[in-house]
Amino acid sequence: MQLILRPYELKLEHTFRISREARDVQESLVVELKDGEFSGYGEATANPYYGATIEKMSADLTALESLIKANATLEPSAFWQIMYPKLKDNMFALCALDLAYNDLYARKKGVKLYDYWGLDINNNPITDYTIGIDTIEKMVSKLKEKPWPLYKIKLGTKEDIAIIKELRKHTDAVFRVDANCGWSVDETLKNAVVLKELGVEFIEQPLKADDWGGHKTLFLKSVLPIIADESCMVEGDVMKCHNHFHGVNVKLTKCGGLTSGKRMLEKARKLGMKTMVGCMTESSVGISAIAHLLPLLDFVDMDGAILLSNDIADGITITDGVITYSELNGTGVKLIA
Repeated sequence: MQLILRPYELKLEHTFRISREARDVQESLVVELKDGEFSGYGEATANPYYGATIEKMSADLTALESLIKANATLEPSAFWQIMYPKLKDNMFALCALDLAYNDLYARKKGVKLYDYWGLDINNNPITDYTIGIDTIEKMVSKLKEKPWPLYKIKLGTKEDIAIIKELRKHTDAVFRVDANCGWSVDETLKNAVVLKELGVEFIEQPLKADDWGGHKTLFLKSVLPIIADESCMVEGDVMKCHNHFHGVNVKLTKCGGLTSGKRMLEKARKLGMKTMVGCMTESSVGISAIAHLLPLLDFVDMDGAILLSNDIADGITITDGVITYSELNGTGVKLIA
């Protein structure tokens, strides 16, 4: 089995702002695992907040090339267990490798990945479309540019309520808000009352990740569900989030890929929590992988490829939030750049 690493610069349609950063280009690493006539593809985007760089991911994966080849016949969960000790300090790299291996394994079996897992895709949730932080006028313009039934609004400014009030004037769509750790407990409780009246479905990660006392207060008192993101990074965090959040947003890059992400979602469902998967502005390589987890989800944020002006792959397609799978097996990805 051959390991091929492909770095890309993904150009964004608009400057993407959240409470702690802004960017116009998203660096990304695509991993290809080639075995004879079959190739599997995985992806992880660079992220300075988590110390994930293309150079480090590439170096750590290249160092494991012999180990990857030596374990090329294992089923995906066993492969992940072999790779995890070597990449536990670089979960983004583990994610890209795991996605590629799951894709390759299902392709060699001649099935789509969701079929390999035995999942029913008939009741999949639709995806939201994200409006990043900007001036209120520009956020309204972005909303009008992309009519959608469900929006995720990035907040964490001094004008958060004004933003939602103004956006609400222009659409009847459902809103979700993501404060990216930008609020206090009192601010969240007060905002939740107003946001509920404005048609907001839930609030994602309003407090700092380690504010467990604050999370508990919101869990008990908020009039809107609170979904964990930065507080739910890896598998052990699901139990920590239980009775502190109403649900969890699993990011494949943070937890090490599909194999661990699927286990996290199954654990959360057993605990009676809402389940969500979010993206990290991946191309259709990473987004198509997320799609195979849809039967396990209540909510999904997989608009990453839609936010790009230069997608590098074909895979799933999204129309008005509804996801349609590729005809190809595995995760259904085909590189076009």
